[in-house]
Amino acid sequence: MSLNPKVALSNDFLLQLAKLPANVHTKVMKWAIQFQADPKSPGINYENINGARDPNLKSVRLDKDWRGIVFKPSSGDVYVLLYVDHHDDAYRWAENRKLTINPVTGAMQMVTFEQVAESVQQNVSSAQAASRGQAQASAAQQALFAALDDRALMSLGVPQELLGIVRGVNSDDELDLIQNRLPVEAYEGLFLVAAGDTVSDVLTARETRVDKVVDTADFATALATPESLSRFVVVSDDETLAAILNAPLAQWRVFLHPTQQRLATGDRSGPVRVLGGAGTGKTVLAMHRAKWLAENRTGPSQKVLFTTFTRNLAGDIEQNLKTLCSASTIAKLEVRNLDAWVNGFMRSRKLEHRIVYDRKQDGALQAWEAALAVRDSSLDLPDNFYQEELEHVVLAQGITTLDEYRTARRTGRGVLLSRAKRDAVWPVFEEYRGQLASRKLKEVDDAYREVAGMLAADASEPARYSAIVVDETQDFGPQALKLLRAMIPRGPNDLCFVGDGHQRIYSRHKAAMSKCGIDIRGRSRKLYINYRTTDEIRRQAVALLEGIDVDDLDDGHDETRRYRSLSHGPVPVVAKVEGLEGAFAEVTKFLQQWQSSDSAEIPLTSCVVTSSEKSRDAIAYQLEKAGVRTIAITAQSSHTDERGAVYLSTMHRAKGLEFDCVAVVAPKSYVEEQSEEGNQRQLLYVALTRAKRGATLVLY
Repeated sequence: MSLNPKVALSNDFLLQLAKLPANVHTKVMKWAIQFQADPKSPGINYENINGARDPNLKSVRLDKDWRGIVFKPSSGDVYVLLYVDHHDDAYRWAENRKLTINPVTGAMQMVTFEQVAESVQQNVSSAQAASRGQAQASAAQQALFAALDDRALMSLGVPQELLGIVRGVNSDDELDLIQNRLPVEAYEGLFLVAAGDTVSDVLTARETRVDKVVDTADFATALATPESLSRFVVVSDDETLAAILNAPLAQWRVFLHPTQQRLATGDRSGPVRVLGGAGTGKTVLAMHRAKWLAENRTGPSQKVLFTTFTRNLAGDIEQNLKTLCSASTIAKLEVRNLDAWVNGFMRSRKLEHRIVYDRKQDGALQAWEAALAVRDSSLDLPDNFYQEELEHVVLAQGITTLDEYRTARRTGRGVLLSRAKRDAVWPVFEEYRGQLASRKLKEVDDAYREVAGMLAADASEPARYSAIVVDETQDFGPQALKLLRAMIPRGPNDLCFVGDGHQRIYSRHKAAMSKCGIDIRGRSRKLYINYRTTDEIRRQAVALLEGIDVDDLDDGHDETRRYRSLSHGPVPVVAKVEGLEGAFAEVTKFLQQWQSSDSAEIPLTSCVVTSSEKSRDAIAYQLEKAGVRTIAITAQSSHTDERGAVYLSTMHRAKGLEFDCVAVVAPKSYVEEQSEEGNQRQLLYVALTRAKRGATLVLY
């Protein structure tokens, strides 16, 4: 038993707090801070709730109209703020709920009893309805989880009190019907088993142990499990409590899914890779991982580097980390996109070369034209062959000599080159690099390769970073991954990568981590639950990628079959129109529909995502003309915290952002593209999955 009472907040409490009027919110905050200071104070009048399933749930009077629902155990020192509402509504909420401890996982779980059985029974599948006359044994065979015993179901996270309900589930659709009654880890475990995984597979991926003895009355121990921490947060002082209560909508700062919690904390023997579709919380996990490493595994002379691909996203992450971390933790973190880091390193070494990001820019274009002028015309190869060969073979593989080019792999290039032809092609690339050097320019992949070489030569210097956390890994090519490997010595907790091959929109060539010196064997995990978008939006976005082979960032294949969303909403409308005028009319209709349907006190956030800056600005002009205030998201600014305006962004700039409703505007060619690379359809996937509640795809 702890010496001092332990006070926790539930996610239901914070969600409800966010909905309260400002004057009530202030009153609840003041009361909560007093409660946290001494939950045993004689001034707190705990009242029993008549008819409640859980005698440990008590009502606390906030004023004549408002009541708080608190878990007050009959023994032990754990107190939990569970809910707040008007008097009658608060009582109704509490009557059919029970706070329990799962006897297998040891997790603290809030069980909701109300109308669970009825909702399943009323929505039986047509197949089940057709077989009502069959024998009971035959019906039992249809049960989705008939092969699992009670202990196996509870090990997945199913509360003991809901075993009967789960055993009545006969299809994926029926499982979705009870999703909001189940703890998130139970729903995830059940749909993974339904998709073909074994219970052992699920528990191994979660790193969950179910061989320990669980005391179902020890709420203090239960509160410390990763599963419990995904829905309850312990507050130990007034400052922490006030910070949480002042930012109730940013729940990602407090709660992590059990799998995320395990991956964010604890030691790892080497590099870790975490995959997950859009909205599964990869960036959130990466931020919490960086925070844990900074606070627990970083000495006074080192930092944790958090890096990603674009400057905009790095800026957003830095701002979010400042709301998540204390000042002392922030001092141990460095957030920079990789190109900015490389430029800074080159300046520190007095290297004057500028990096080429666009071969069409002045200097680079002239260098390329000069290189093409030396090509062997007898080869009869088109100009684009040389550019693609440079991208996918020479730069991607870090080839610097003719001998290396002679033996280079050219898988997927289509054109076969004999040794003699390679000898004839090589002078173009040699001339191009020479032309760049004379202009003090350098290809970005060459810059990565050369900086990695410098770091390897300086291996005796003290390690600058204790760990490196990498977001949007799919957009880094082979030379970038090799550089990241060179930036930190091999060892425990050295590298953490998160990414999603479905969202590759920048990288010009895929990279296999194992071929870049990064060994993730035994340390690869996957996130399956989408917290951002509705399942309807997720399905529409995934359908756009049909036929595209998506990799797992390490020469394997990734699939979307196991991904699920926790929320539901309208199916996105796909509209085909003529020209940008037709697109503007469709966008206006979509925005008006969502604005008129919004009854919340806080206005919805909305964004129009386009395929180019030109179409973005054209639609912004039309919206402004119609009296709608707009905010453009550019390379210089990506502020998305202002409400009451419509944001506009290109698909690339929208990466990493989210809005309540999103209208995506693109040429019809984006969905007609059939190449295996699928870059345009992946852009559409990224754009659609920025939406949390509603989306439309407008093709012109």
